[in-house]
Amino acid sequence: MPEEKPLDFIRQMVADDVAAGKHDGRVQTRFPPEPNGYLHLGHSKAICLSFGIAEEFGGLCNLRFDDTNPEKEETEYVDSIKEDIEWLGFQWAKECYASDYFPTLYEFAEKLIRDGKAFVCDLDGEQMREYRGSFEEPGKNSPFRDRSVEENLELFRRMKAGEFTDGERTLRAKIDMAHPNLNMRDPVLYRIKHAEHHRTGNTWCIYPSYDFTHGQSDSIEEVTHSLCTLEFEAHRPLYDWFIENLDIFPSKQTEFSRLNFTYTVMSKRKLLQLVKEGHVAGWDDPRMPTIRAARRRGIPPEALRALVAEVGVTKYNALTDIALLEHHIRTELNKSAQRRMAVLDPLEVVITNWPEGKVLEVDAVNNPEDESAGTRKVPFTGRLFIEKDDFREEANRKFFRLKLGGEVRLRYGYIVKAESVEKDADGNVTRVLCIADFDTLDKNPEDRKVKGVIHWVSADHAVEAEVRLYDRLFTEERPDADKEKSFLDFLNPDSLQTVTALVEPALAAASPEDRFQFERIGYFVADRVEHKPGEKAVFNRTVALRDSWAKQGE
Repeated sequence: MPEEKPLDFIRQMVADDVAAGKHDGRVQTRFPPEPNGYLHLGHSKAICLSFGIAEEFGGLCNLRFDDTNPEKEETEYVDSIKEDIEWLGFQWAKECYASDYFPTLYEFAEKLIRDGKAFVCDLDGEQMREYRGSFEEPGKNSPFRDRSVEENLELFRRMKAGEFTDGERTLRAKIDMAHPNLNMRDPVLYRIKHAEHHRTGNTWCIYPSYDFTHGQSDSIEEVTHSLCTLEFEAHRPLYDWFIENLDIFPSKQTEFSRLNFTYTVMSKRKLLQLVKEGHVAGWDDPRMPTIRAARRRGIPPEALRALVAEVGVTKYNALTDIALLEHHIRTELNKSAQRRMAVLDPLEVVITNWPEGKVLEVDAVNNPEDESAGTRKVPFTGRLFIEKDDFREEANRKFFRLKLGGEVRLRYGYIVKAESVEKDADGNVTRVLCIADFDTLDKNPEDRKVKGVIHWVSADHAVEAEVRLYDRLFTEERPDADKEKSFLDFLNPDSLQTVTALVEPALAAASPEDRFQFERIGYFVADRVEHKPGEKAVFNRTVALRDSWAKQGE
């Protein structure tokens, strides 16, 4: 029997808790995005982990929107996040919103005030930063820290009633301004924001901070295992302080490393800059590292899940080579993508001994990795197009494609021999004249070896298609690591090339998001936005058949 792979530290923790009967052996997780933007590829790890652990241990995972910043949040983002999670292959047990808990969170805040553990502060943001201190120096108490419980309750209720302007007052926890963890230095619990919320409208003009919302929302939902990325590790003492001082369900936060890739940036600010300045066509531009962009590029969700499983769960941040994702994409698409023929840079081939008007339908294999995929009929005629790179007038013995005086097999068809060429006024080859060996359909000649096989499309049946050749957006592994330059200085000028290709007729009928291998070229997907079956053919390259970047580094 194969040796079982040891559990990662989070799964081991969950397994130990279940075995010990903690929370009656129940496992409840959650995925809590803020609906202020689109999910990026880094989120796929958090999604796979939270939903995956719930599935593995027979538990449940909630989708909770931490919607406490009304100016930045929109229903559009809520909808896109749900769509992305479902596309990845997961389904939540309950759809929750932090805004649903606003009344309860408000009661929690009043409890802290009554217990002498929270106060209303009149310092503005700049003054608060000055009082906070630094890693080297302790902070100092706000001059408003010793207000009475009664005064704090009155002021907090007046904040809620809308009597004060934005930023005029805040509610802060009363912890320790000399604490070595800056998050524990009397953090803000509520701030005044006269802004319309995408769900609650103008019901509230005070909104809880992330730290005051997150752990309590976990507790309200009785989340047993709250999984966060490492940047929240320093917030865990505050998470625990609120749960302890409010005496509520003891959710437990555990942190893990983020998923970061080479040749990209994940900063929301930088991604927004790429979109706003027109370096990309939008958040779903297939060069972007968003989940919706990955979908439009044709990346299978199975490939993302396989990558997350291979990268694993650790406590240290590392950079994942984008080539590893591309490897999983190729592996998955090799199994699942149907094969089709497309010519991106056409050169005409005329078979001079072909009977005039004859159309032969050859059998083409849809996927050699999957017998159940069957075959299709592809029209073959005496006038074809091949790739320009597949022909040379003169070539050495290692060139196994078509050359003058040489033979090559046309995929699924005959062996042809190039006898002459026609050229334009500049000396460029415009047409290759060949003869076909009609005794070579589905069999090899007995008297000679022909090593090369090239693809083609029938000139009389080919369909024009817009083909977008996407590549990595940046030329450097870490485009934002150079302190002397902007990440924009490393944009790849060849990250998108658009060509008008000629493709076999079956591709015109493809549905949006159908994935294919264009034989000998790469993996492509029918664009989910612009491809219109029978009207307009648009295909995006997902990944080339081989890693061309690896060769550049050799």
